[in-house]
Amino acid sequence: MLGYDDKRNFYRMMVNSPCQVNLLDNPSNPEIQAVCRDISATGMSIELEKEALDLGALLEVVIESNNDQIPSLVAKAKVVRCDTQNEESCLVGVEISEMN
Repeated sequence: MLGYDDKRNFYRMMVNSPCQVNLLDNPSNPEIQAVCRDISATGMSIELEKEALDLGALLEVVIESNNDQIPSLVAKAKVVRCDTQNEESCLVGVEISEMN
C-alpha cells in the first residue's frame, strides 16, 4: 500500500535553510526570519517562531545563496497549511506560484 508521501507528484528535498518571509498582503509588516525545512517543485514547508499565518496569505520567500555563482531563490507563494508545533513555533505549508 502506498503511503501519503509516495503519492506526491514531486519529491521534497530537505534543506533546513534560513530564509526570510515577506507578507505581500501587508507590506508594512517587517520581514520574518524563518527556516525552510523542505522544498519541492510546487511547495515548501517553513518553520516560523511564534508566528501563525492565515490560510490564503500571499508571501515572498527568499533563501539567500552563499555562493556568488548561484543566485538566491525568490518565490511567491500562498499559505495552504499552518500547524502549530508547540508554543514556540508553527510549521507553514505553502504552494509556490512563481519562482525566480
